[in-house]
Amino acid sequence: MKDSRRSFLKIAGVSALGLTAASNAHAIGEYFIPSEKAIKDQKVSTADRWGMVIDTRKLNHETNKKMMEACHVTHNVPTLPEKYKKQEIKWVWEEEYSNAFTEIHNEFQSEEAEHAPILTLCNQCENPPCVQACPTKATFKRADGIVLMDFHRCIGCRFCMAACPYGSRSFNFQDPRNGLEDGKPTNPQFPTRTKGVVEKCNFCAERLAVGKIPACVEVSEGALVFGDLSDENSEIRKVLKENYTIRRKASLGTGPSVFYIV
Repeated sequence: MKDSRRSFLKIAGVSALGLTAASNAHAIGEYFIPSEKAIKDQKVSTADRWGMVIDTRKLNHETNKKMMEACHVTHNVPTLPEKYKKQEIKWVWEEEYSNAFTEIHNEFQSEEAEHAPILTLCNQCENPPCVQACPTKATFKRADGIVLMDFHRCIGCRFCMAACPYGSRSFNFQDPRNGLEDGKPTNPQFPTRTKGVVEKCNFCAERLAVGKIPACVEVSEGALVFGDLSDENSEIRKVLKENYTIRRKASLGTGPSVFYIV
């Protein structure tokens, strides 16, 4: 009993120190803040509400792989051995149509359509349940609609994972740096994570801060369109107006900012 009490107090003390350190740290991390040069050169990409359109007609295994690799290399996402498949970390990944859109079922749908490769990622929800579930505000929503993670504040409770209806979050059951070649980041400009924290797609907020577009969009060969959903003159609004689109589990009221042309 004494040992149990001692262990509890030890854990509580460490947690308190961690929360104190987090409160003194940058709430959003330095890598999300535009550089002085970017601001001076007016290269910062801004929007009232960022969104993405994915054209499923242009998706295939090869294109999806290219986009996934671009994202994972940019954000130092680890590649774990096959034996740790259930612990894999994913920011963007491929799902079959039937698994991605579980609410939309057609009993007469073709086999090809049923198993079509769909690119999936965090939906950057307008009403994100993960933000409501996070007890430390490690998960928070920015004014431009992007839902971000403060890795320093994350205590690994995984409440956000339970709240997310899209399976868009991954938990580091082991040191993610073990999944990087020689343990070194492929992109030194983006921070590596630690064991015991959650991570996910961030719409490349750090790239937007210096005037770049998301890495997956850059290599998408036209399959992805990214822009300001609030700007009626933007390319993304034009694409949405000209095409029929669907969203994943929109009936839940989360307000996904990712649309799919079908």
